[in-house]
Amino acid sequence: MHVAAGAAMLAPLSLLIWLYLFLAHGRFWLSAPQLPATVPPEFPEVDIVVPARDEAPTIGAVIGSLLAQDYAGKFRVILVDDNSTDGTAALAGKAANLDVITLQSKPAEWSGKLWALGQGVAASRAPLLLFTDADIVHDPRHLSALVAKLEQSRLDMVSEMVRLNCASLAEHALVPAFVYFFQMLYPFSRVNDPASPTAAAAGGTVLIRREVLQRIGGIDAIKRSLIDDVALASAVKKSGRIFLGHSGLAASIRPYPRFADIWHMISRTAFTQLRHSAALLALTLLGLTLVWLVPAAAALLGHGWQFASGLLAFGLSAVSYLPTLSRYGRNPLWALALPLIALFYMAATCGSALDYWRGRGARWKSRAYGAG
Repeated sequence: MHVAAGAAMLAPLSLLIWLYLFLAHGRFWLSAPQLPATVPPEFPEVDIVVPARDEAPTIGAVIGSLLAQDYAGKFRVILVDDNSTDGTAALAGKAANLDVITLQSKPAEWSGKLWALGQGVAASRAPLLLFTDADIVHDPRHLSALVAKLEQSRLDMVSEMVRLNCASLAEHALVPAFVYFFQMLYPFSRVNDPASPTAAAAGGTVLIRREVLQRIGGIDAIKRSLIDDVALASAVKKSGRIFLGHSGLAASIRPYPRFADIWHMISRTAFTQLRHSAALLALTLLGLTLVWLVPAAAALLGHGWQFASGLLAFGLSAVSYLPTLSRYGRNPLWALALPLIALFYMAATCGSALDYWRGRGARWKSRAYGAG
């Protein structure tokens, strides 16, 4: 009861936070913008670099969708097979505009994905580079839409949050929230505002000019980064213009069938995002408690102005989630579960910290990074 009473007392502060988030935090909740299918005025040559490690279940569909791009200019797909043990390269097939690079090792100071990207860039020659993951399928119009945005808006980099797989119960509960929380952390309107320092990208789809990549020092400049998309966006935005939006023309086909799968996806880099700082972890948990748990507790257990503050804060949070739920075709009632969903993400973040402190570090594709 003392905990509930304390939460109710904090309800007005939570309401003030939510009034700021809803009214003045870059309208993050709009789940926008989304690039239309557009034909660019010109068709510069593009090299598409796909880093892949043990991607046998998805690689055939991914490479097939890239080779089928309806792009009037010249383009080439460069698959970088990063020490796969499941026949990834063979399953990609063969085509005139498909090059396959097979890696046999990785320098210790590089993250695996960035080492593969770097090798793909070294083998490329086109003025535009598209980085995409080995679990993303692309509509035939996608490359044209990306190039059109880059050229028409005179940007240095265009990135998109592709539609994530959302089929299992775990995905229904947690995947739309993953996108929603990402939008809250990096409001897309601020990312796209040259006057704002906020920078972010979604690593599954990044179109960048070669000259811009060279200007920031190439992939080498971020070679240790585990959150490589945000690191790349931050480096580019220091001297250029970037765009981040949602994609209706690309989708991830990587499944997360169990709650444990999504837990591992979150915990892999959550503590890295906090720079392995216990103080930042504590502040983050405090902030998330004020934003997500206090309003629900006050609405359920508070009285008078405490109840009213909690209910209004909870209502603002639920309403802000509706556009993302709509994007994923989910029932609006999922918005009522946001406090529980946030609690899952908070627990996974704590799990990420515990893994680091126990010396496990982040793990992906049988590699370990950043152990404490």
